[in-house]
Amino acid sequence: KMENSTFDRLITVCMSQNASDVHFSVGQQPICRINGDLERLERLGTLTNADIRGFIECSLPAEKLSELEARKQLDYAYQTPDGLRLRCNAFLQQGSNALSVRILNNKECTIDSLGLPNILYKVCKARSGLVLVTGPTGSGKSTTLSAMIRYINENRSCHILTIEDPIEYKHSSIRALVNQREVGADALSFGEALRGALRQDPDVIMIGEMRDLESISIAVTAAETGHLVFGTLHTLGAAQTIDRLIDVFPPNQQQQIRVQLSGALQAVISQKLVQCSDHAGRVPVNEIMLITDAIANNIREGKTAAINNAISTGAKSGMISFELSLFNLVKRGVISKEKAFEVANDQGTLSSLFEN
Repeated sequence: KMENSTFDRLITVCMSQNASDVHFSVGQQPICRINGDLERLERLGTLTNADIRGFIECSLPAEKLSELEARKQLDYAYQTPDGLRLRCNAFLQQGSNALSVRILNNKECTIDSLGLPNILYKVCKARSGLVLVTGPTGSGKSTTLSAMIRYINENRSCHILTIEDPIEYKHSSIRALVNQREVGADALSFGEALRGALRQDPDVIMIGEMRDLESISIAVTAAETGHLVFGTLHTLGAAQTIDRLIDVFPPNQQQQIRVQLSGALQAVISQKLVQCSDHAGRVPVNEIMLITDAIANNIREGKTAAINNAISTGAKSGMISFELSLFNLVKRGVISKEKAFEVANDQGTLSSLFEN
């Protein structure tokens, strides 16, 4: 197929430019997201509707074309002949075809190589409980999760079960047995796969996204019954994450879920990716909340606002606030002070760190 080789070549070009995402839209050149910013590939021609349709047809499994026609948008995974894995979303806009592609990182991610805080090693050693990795879209949540799963896979003889949509990082079993289920291909739905999970004797369960009441309930129950459960949410910061989890439930169940959560939660790791001062890449900036008696109390009593304070004063147990992470990266010269203020959640706290 002519389109196939063109599409694969285009993706290879974008990959060589260090792109995380590629957008194909009618009348535009291919547009890449490089270190968080969009850049047009000026030297490539503009795309026609037929070009983009060709890209979709060559990358989408043939049996899914009718589903795309019916739903007018579709998520799917594709692998290029040289082993590059992509997460694709084909959709219609103003009646013409469009395609957004996330290039999945095939590099071996480790906690160290990503520059993540060392406290994550301790979190990975927990035998049960709920660990949440949160942050906006494109903040590297899947990559951080993958590094944690990899560490457990290398160090613990256990059964790791992942439920993803689609599978982003493939793990081969090292010390652990790793089974990865892709929603759509290996399971009918997240809920179905999660309900099955508890009968598949897992020690560690990784849920791609906790999107609804059912997946959150099952995840919390699994964490309470001796499983180590990892999940992601599109929230910023531990306090907002806990509020979001509780708000999913009807008011008459919220107190019960607070109590369950205060017992099941192990850690909330929030993350944003921030451009390095040399513009050569992006670095994860983390807020880390670990459960302590005080924080468990705050969750039970619905005092989520007090959690931020508990994080800033919890440094000796390994907690770190987002602002302190930013401050440390500026001190080490990794990111600029301007950039730190631009992305800070609380600029006042950040400037007081610089004054001390």
